[in-house]
Amino acid sequence: MTAADPSILLRGIVETLPEGELLARARKGKLRVKFGADPTAPDLHLGHMVVLRKLRQFQDLGHTVVFIIGDFTARVGDPSGRNATRPPLEPEVIEANARTYMDQVFLILDCLKTEVVRNGDWLSKMDFADVLRLASQQTVAQILHRRDFRQRIDAEDDVMLHEFLYPVMQGYDSVFVRADVELGGSDQKFNLLVGRDLQQKAGQPPQCILTLPLLVGTDGKQKMSKSYGNYIAFRDSPEEMYGKIMSIPDEIMWDYWLLLTDRGEQEIAGQRAACVAGQKNPRDVKADLAKTLVTFFHGSPSAAAAESHFQNVVVGKQAPGEIEEFVADRSALIDLAGLLVSAGLVPSKSEARRMIRAGAVYINGARIADVSSHRPADGDLIKVGKRKFVRVKVLS
Repeated sequence: MTAADPSILLRGIVETLPEGELLARARKGKLRVKFGADPTAPDLHLGHMVVLRKLRQFQDLGHTVVFIIGDFTARVGDPSGRNATRPPLEPEVIEANARTYMDQVFLILDCLKTEVVRNGDWLSKMDFADVLRLASQQTVAQILHRRDFRQRIDAEDDVMLHEFLYPVMQGYDSVFVRADVELGGSDQKFNLLVGRDLQQKAGQPPQCILTLPLLVGTDGKQKMSKSYGNYIAFRDSPEEMYGKIMSIPDEIMWDYWLLLTDRGEQEIAGQRAACVAGQKNPRDVKADLAKTLVTFFHGSPSAAAAESHFQNVVVGKQAPGEIEEFVADRSALIDLAGLLVSAGLVPSKSEARRMIRAGAVYINGARIADVSSHRPADGDLIKVGKRKFVRVKVLS
């Protein structure tokens, strides 16, 4: 299969609707392929990479990607898969996140074949009469057909009125940009179908929809998400990215190979069969995956260094050759949890205490059993988890 073969678009997908129409359209002429992302967090992660790679395949076939930054829809927050209303974000946070998205999406997309737009450019200009006209095109029964709304209502959890408008706003984006195709995760199917419906009512040809699997995160259970803390970010350091990939359960790495790399499906199936038969060690196949992905984001030299770091520090349990020095005054040594936060080893004191209780904090190679059991001193080597180290330097 070559990059010019439209059948590549069907690799690793969950569903296309209408069935059989996507390839016919792709062969007939240039398509406008829509994908929207709400900048609710600063980091894109490998879960986003699944859709971005599919978009790049469309671009390699000559089609145009319309990348919508959902700066307006981010004010509502997509309720897909949520069991509670999203907290509102301040406009300056949304804007800062949007800027980071532009730095990251073009690691995968071709900027010359991408239109970047913001849905605030049209949604913010609608008056209340416009909103009423748009809302009148969807029934309450249609919205309540959505599973996550239904589950929350059945559980007597609150569903706020503005959340009902989210799929309508996303669907109207398709009308405004005149999308031929829209991509999304499998949890986005309802929203994508709303886009088809609104386009038909606007007199436009309805978009094809293409849904993709939700990449499971490092915990091996939930979909990859920053809110679950199980994500691998585009901007993770090479060592961090390599280590996180090595931590995923063996059984889910095959989805990573299929959805995040260009390895052929037959080769992936062969590797999997060899692991099942005991002819290959899954750890070695996963190490190849980690090196492949780190190379993509950071280059071959960084991938080789990350592999060496993992072998020495995680497998060999050695301290890395270069360790960051953390300068502290003597008063800071009294509070170990606070010191771990100040050194950037953990995000909060509660997380520091949790890591200590879990036996994941070491000073000079000795596991710390209690937050008050050791007071750090000048020159101490502190390790948190498998990959985070600092050397304490006390101000005299």
